[in-house]
Amino acid sequence: MAQVTIYMDDETHLLMKEAARQSGLSMSAWLSRLVRERTRQTWPAEVAALAGAWQDLPTAEELRAPLAADVAREEL
Repeated sequence: MAQVTIYMDDETHLLMKEAARQSGLSMSAWLSRLVRERTRQTWPAEVAALAGAWQDLPTAEELRAPLAADVAREEL
């Protein structure tokens, strides 16, 4: 397991410490989880499993249909 040293201001440290405490994790585990979540390249399995779950969800075109037509844009 890698060991990393980071520097942060006192206010950020207190925010991280409280967030970790509220989640029931050590600061190291909390920060590791945050990094994994923020660098994920794929959707979590729970989200992917929802694909197609809402059969009656309107399409973007159906949602926009009752809106007025957009005005012509001015050339710059």
